Amino acid sequence: GSEDKTIIIWDAKSGQRLQTLEGHSDWVNSVSWSPDGKYLASGAGDNNVIIWDANSGEKLQTLKGHSCAVWFLCWSPDGKYLASESHDNILKIWDVNYGVEVKTLDGGYDGFRSVCWSPDGKYLASGSTGYQAVIIWDAKSGEILKTLEGHSNFVRSVCWSPDGKHLASGSEDK
Repeated sequence: GSEDKTIIIWDAKSGQRLQTLEGHSDWVNSVSWSPDGKYLASGAGDNNVIIWDANSGEKLQTLKGHSCAVWFLCWSPDGKYLASESHDNILKIWDVNYGVEVKTLDGGYDGFRSVCWSPDGKYLASGSTGYQAVIIWDAKSGEILKTLEGHSNFVRSVCWSPDGKHLASGSEDK
């Protein structure tokens, strides 16, 4: 039904449904608030990322460029950029002020399963499937800086500590 293609914004305290955002033509896989709370990004099975005005619910931009479903989204700490990860094994960095793609990071066989910005905005961490590792990227150049190995299966989640000194990764390890 249409509920599979919507985003609902709730009042967490009262449980009241505040608004329903509609604009994707396929299931919504990921939502992410901008750091200032003004915008909401959504990624979906229609291969698109939509940027919404979180207060009005207005669709501001549709970011097109992935060839498969968008699974993960993460805003840069300054709110200027959005990273999107897709089943096409591509990680894209978007300039949300202009609605343009500024960097494409190709995982090749080593597909992605998660993405997270470092607190200082200089690095991206991504979970990988092919190498069963965490990849640390230079967010500006798109170069791989480190590959952290140690898992025995797909890395499905990554997260930086608030001080940027540590990185946690979750996997399907047995």
